[in-house]
Amino acid sequence: MEITVNINNNMNSAILSGTIGIQRASQGLTQNTSNLAGLSAFTLPNSDPQEFLANATLTQLSSIKKLLPEAIDGITSNLVGLSVNLTNAQASTKVVDTASDTVGTILDILA
Repeated sequence: MEITVNINNNMNSAILSGTIGIQRASQGLTQNTSNLAGLSAFTLPNSDPQEFLANATLTQLSSIKKLLPEAIDGITSNLVGLSVNLTNAQASTKVVDTASDTVGTILDILA
């Protein structure tokens, strides 16, 4: 009976851990995608040349600032974040799949 309880707790823990990992990876993917979408957004030119030049200058300065090493929300960090979160989601999915397969095998053995 003690072995069954221990296996049950380990399987629940593995499935819960995998599920939480998938949720966190999904949240990370959503955040990185949103950040990238915000970086690529632009406004249409205005008919006033001075206002257009002022907006273009601010946009360029903002882009340059995002490329500096201390910027944490630049394109590179978000692309890397997408890759890391995708890998985390895949790993967490494998944890859940393995735990599910293990439960099935245990049920087959006990039956």
